[in-house]
Amino acid sequence: MFRRREPVPFAFVAEADRFRSNVTPPPRQRASRSQIFGRTLLGLTVVAGLTGSLLFGVPALQQDTVGGPNTTHQSEVAHGR
Repeated sequence: MFRRREPVPFAFVAEADRFRSNVTPPPRQRASRSQIFGRTLLGLTVVAGLTGSLLFGVPALQQDTVGGPNTTHQSEVAHGR
């Protein structure tokens, strides 16, 4: 019987060489046209959602520079008027 020279930390790794199957799995079925179309539509929907979130999110994250970078807005109540 074959023995490994190096220590193997897991028993299932050591036993993996002993149990080799000669049974091949059945071939995968090809996706139908409707499945391909559905997957494509789902992928495009995800990409469109991410693109839309970037289009609306990036301008919302920009700082407002209407009054300049050093301009502070104070109300008239703060000045005691």
